[in-house]
Amino acid sequence: MTIREHIKSIQEEVVKGDLLPGRASELLNTLSALIGNINDEIRVRDVTYSQALLRALEGQEKANRAKIVAECGPEYLAKREARDTKEVAIEMIRSLKFYLRAKEEEFRVSSNM
Repeated sequence: MTIREHIKSIQEEVVKGDLLPGRASELLNTLSALIGNINDEIRVRDVTYSQALLRALEGQEKANRAKIVAECGPEYLAKREARDTKEVAIEMIRSLKFYLRAKEEEFRVSSNM
């Protein structure tokens, strides 16, 4: 399973709702651990795209035209996919943290009554 597929499965589980706090905490830990892997992937994809851009610059008279050519290639798509995956992971981390805080507050209020 790729990192992207792993995050997609976590996303689907979160969207379903009805998460127990323990499971939400596990998913939060998993996502946090995956951020390092995503950063590694972004670094590789950035270099690959930069190489494609350099090749496009060598074949074009104008830099802006070369950039457009490079952004039409698979290297740019892979770069964007990696960055978008990180963005999804970070937003899910934020969401799970909020969910856990809300559950903690709910528990605190219910135990004080």
